[in-house]
Amino acid sequence: MASKVKDFVNEQAQVLAEQATRLRRAPGKAVRGAAAKSAKSIRALQDPVRVMTHSGVKLTNVSHEAVLSLMALQLEVVTSALSDAAAQLERVAQSDNVTDLVRGQADELRAVRERVVSDVNRAVSIVRNAGRGARAVATETYAKVARPAKAKSKAKAKSKAKAKSKAKTTRARKVKRTVRTAKVKPKARAK
Repeated sequence: MASKVKDFVNEQAQVLAEQATRLRRAPGKAVRGAAAKSAKSIRALQDPVRVMTHSGVKLTNVSHEAVLSLMALQLEVVTSALSDAAAQLERVAQSDNVTDLVRGQADELRAVRERVVSDVNRAVSIVRNAGRGARAVATETYAKVARPAKAKSKAKAKSKAKAKSKAKTTRARKVKRTVRTAKVKPKARAK
């Protein structure tokens, strides 16, 4: 009896030693696996980061061009306003009567109105072009970054669905076997 107990204790000690060895190795494997997975994820981020950086540069160029165009327009507006003001003052100084002065002012107001409409149209055009450029950059960035990620996730979802259907068919086969076995067993008992 004592030898049987010793044998049992020795067997249990051996089993526990094997499990301890497996557990010691398993965390190392898990850590190595996690590190490899992290490295793969970090490498996968290189292309999207590169695309985003290039897109940021393109977007900066678009906004820089828009601001530059708006500043040039502002310079033209201010220059023409000052020139018009100087011309009006010269007309006032040279006019002989009030009728000529009023007629000159009316002509000047029409010219100013047309110039303001033209300047506003140019400003809207500049902003519209900047918006189109920003949209083009965003669309290009989305196409390069988000769509490949969606394609990968769809492929993963497809493989998961395949695995699930395979598991379902395997389970169904096991259930059929169990049912067949259960049907056979009562007959065996009846005999």
